[in-house]
Amino acid sequence: MYKFKNTHFFVNIKKKCIISLFISISLFSCEKNKNIQEIPSYLSVSNIDLVTNLDQGKNTHKIIDIWLYVNDQFQGAYELPAVIPLLHKDTNNIKMFAGIKDNGIASTRVRYHFYKSFEKNVFLVKDSIINIQPSFRYTDNAIVEYENFEGVGTNIDTTLKSEIDFEVKTENGNSFAYAHLTGNYLKFEASTDDFENLPQQGSPVYLELDYQSNHTALIGAYINNPTSVINKDLVWISPKEEDWNKIYINMTKTVSEALGNNSIKFYINVFRTDTTKEAWIKFDNLKIIY
Repeated sequence: MYKFKNTHFFVNIKKKCIISLFISISLFSCEKNKNIQEIPSYLSVSNIDLVTNLDQGKNTHKIIDIWLYVNDQFQGAYELPAVIPLLHKDTNNIKMFAGIKDNGIASTRVRYHFYKSFEKNVFLVKDSIINIQPSFRYTDNAIVEYENFEGVGTNIDTTLKSEIDFEVKTENGNSFAYAHLTGNYLKFEASTDDFENLPQQGSPVYLELDYQSNHTALIGAYINNPTSVINKDLVWISPKEEDWNKIYINMTKTVSEALGNNSIKFYINVFRTDTTKEAWIKFDNLKIIY
């Protein structure tokens, strides 16, 4: 059997490995102790405001996340309310972007393109909590077409498919549209006016809607082409009976794919299949933003 004669070589290798391992452990321990000793400061974010102009409709929102940057470095996206630890001290530039559920889906959380960022210089102190209440506004170049049912007449009307009309009601000083399906009536549908020349080629287009209902509803679009009208079912919204809800519906793909259209209008549809149960929907603050 062949035997290794140069055992000194392997002893040296073994010693070197042990020394390297010892150095690695020591460095890791130092780094670990350093991190343990570093005490963070904290940002607390709970309340969010949306500020609107007179020509932008009501200031309702459903901002659920903030995307945080410190000195232009991305820190993460945080669900609200949030207490955020930061390894920063003294004066720092804080920038926040508003996060929403795209199409009301929890798994598609995105920064909302049409809200400006909130920016502020904040003095951070280790082991202390700084409370911040961000206020957001629509971007300067955002075009906001809206209906809030506060004026005379509306730019929303029932379609030929609808078996009932809606009425404008007022509660607690707020006016809204209300449709009630009862008896043998099964379908309610209302649409916006026609929109011509909405931006395409991937330019963002969103529909915002406040609603309350005891029945599922469909948001869709009628695309008026020179020779036909295409009906696009877009998003089903779930019942929200106790409180008002807000949804942000991403129309970008639908509008961009409607090449050569003459106009597009958006609709709300409630179709009742069970005549033993009444269906109703309240809706308000409908906005088309591009």
